[in-house]
Amino acid sequence: MANLKEVRTRINSVNSTMQITSAMKMVSASKLRKSQTTIAALRPYASKLQEIRQHLSTALQSSTEGVFAKIHKENPEDEKILLIPVASNKGLCGVFNVNVLRELLHALNEDFKVQYEKGNVDILCISKKIEETLRFRKYRVASNENELLDKLSYDNTIAFAERLMNDFTDEKYDRIIFIYNQFKNAGTQILVKEQFLPIVNEKQVEDEEDAVEETEYIFQPSKEEILSSLIPNSLKLQVYKILLDSFTSEHGARMVSMTKATDNAGELLKDLNLSYNKARQGAITNEIIEIVGGANAL
Repeated sequence: MANLKEVRTRINSVNSTMQITSAMKMVSASKLRKSQTTIAALRPYASKLQEIRQHLSTALQSSTEGVFAKIHKENPEDEKILLIPVASNKGLCGVFNVNVLRELLHALNEDFKVQYEKGNVDILCISKKIEETLRFRKYRVASNENELLDKLSYDNTIAFAERLMNDFTDEKYDRIIFIYNQFKNAGTQILVKEQFLPIVNEKQVEDEEDAVEETEYIFQPSKEEILSSLIPNSLKLQVYKILLDSFTSEHGARMVSMTKATDNAGELLKDLNLSYNKARQGAITNEIIEIVGGANAL
């Protein structure tokens, strides 16, 4: 059995750790409540905007000039792909970062293996942890936007979203894909691999002619002007929603992880206190035996 000094040292260490994990749990819970409120308010608007964009897909496909034609062009055989993993700049959030990294490596080694070997796949990290791991494993990392997670806001994401759209329209990339955790609740995050560009209509209409007859739009001032405003705004909002989803998921995962760590520290503390009391009782018993033995010797 460990001596009293060793047990006391371990008890103090576990107490300090439990205070840290408990504080981190409360901080994450506070941030989670704020971001959860924001994402809950944003989702209906983003969903409606996406629905409008999907209803106007026929107008997009009929356009042959500018950004609309590029958005809907077919991917070439040697397509250039940009993968954007979104995770956390910090650790202590369970498997939050690991899940994104695992999906990214699967994409590099399976889905886009040929393109990556040809040098046609770039990785743009929005996560210091993911970037550090990739560089350690000798994967090519083109750039990062880790600072977006430090001060997350819609205004801060506009420039980043515009850069992605410009890279696509300038044909620097033929496909841009985000890999991130979508927030469901504090204990559940859904890993998502979402294509940002070219735009993919999730609700494909089987008979487009019938769809046009059912939904008629009057464009004012003109179809081109409306679409030129709708598409960039919807894509900017999509980027912000992805980052906010990941940010909210991160704090949900960290809160759950720190809650479990605090509970485990409490259980360990109980065992250590029991061991300490047993060791102390044993030491007292030995002292009594020595005293009694010495008295009998006299």
